[in-house]
Amino acid sequence: MTATTENPRFRQGAGRLCLDYLRTLRRRGMPDATEELTDPAALAAWVRQCGPCGSAAGAADAGQLAEARRLREAVHTLVLAGRSPQGPGSCPAPDRELVNRWAALPVPTPGLDPAGRLHWHADDPVAATLALLARDSLDLVSSAAIGRVRDCACPECSALFSDTSRPGNRRWCSMDECGNRAKKKALRSRAAAS
Repeated sequence: MTATTENPRFRQGAGRLCLDYLRTLRRRGMPDATEELTDPAALAAWVRQCGPCGSAAGAADAGQLAEARRLREAVHTLVLAGRSPQGPGSCPAPDRELVNRWAALPVPTPGLDPAGRLHWHADDPVAATLALLARDSLDLVSSAAIGRVRDCACPECSALFSDTSRPGNRRWCSMDECGNRAKKKALRSRAAAS
């Protein structure tokens, strides 16, 4: 359902829309954390790249940006609660209620054009995509899939991802970035030791 772009600006591949959205705050909890949703245009770009409406996503405004960041942090809190022994019910009420409010909004709807191609529509594609990711987070934390959410093993990364590998032993959020970085570091360490 995700739109494709030739030069993706935002990281994808976490296995769930809500986990990809959490990646818009890189290096979460570290002194050099980087906000990728820097302005309304960045939010609209994320929706175009990662949401189903693609280029029809349009623009976002400053109010949506502030709400989108609040939602991202509430989803993060919910996912952490879902991963805890206490489960998603331990999520603080304000965060849970915020995610629930967003999940109640209309989501993009599919339709076929005369050529038989699938297109997605929403009156407000930004809000609809945020509603979709809120629903995705509720589905994730209330299902067995939450047991497959992992922390990236790279110490310079704080991303979460859904480990859909058969053995369930995936270590990195992305082999292209974190996995290769770790392998290169290990290779350099072995070379320096010999």
